[in-house]
Amino acid sequence: MPKRLLAERKLTSEGPCRNARPRAGGRSVTVNLAESPLAWLHARGHLETRLFQAGELLRGDYERAGLAPSVTMRWDPVRIKGGPDQGLSPTERRLAAKGRFEEALAAAGSGLADVLWRVVCACESLPAAERALAWPARSGKLVLRLALERVAAFYRVPGG
Repeated sequence: MPKRLLAERKLTSEGPCRNARPRAGGRSVTVNLAESPLAWLHARGHLETRLFQAGELLRGDYERAGLAPSVTMRWDPVRIKGGPDQGLSPTERRLAAKGRFEEALAAAGSGLADVLWRVVCACESLPAAERALAWPARSGKLVLRLALERVAAFYRVPGG
């Protein structure tokens, strides 16, 4: 069962406000803080399973490559069973994941890679990514779908 971390958030015209708690009498919504924006879109039928899987593959390579910022040194060993990196040392696995991640972003294209990284890897919501990129409201979903189509083709995700 997926992890659930529920919180009550103020509901605005752009969706749930990330850090604002609802006021008495104001509109609110319960959100799962453990759910990624990509999983949220997939669960509500905005992304096909193939595109969701492509995004998860990209985020997996991002995490395995250790590209996310960390606060302290990490001492936990990398454990991966099977897969394309079988028989490689931990350093070689990390480099292979970094190479796949960079190639997948390149396959998406420079104009699409920004929203792809923000939503899939940095777990920004679509409205937040649209604001950061100075895009019109509700344009991010279309651009994200285009980027995920290219990433799905790169990873050879079946179904499309």
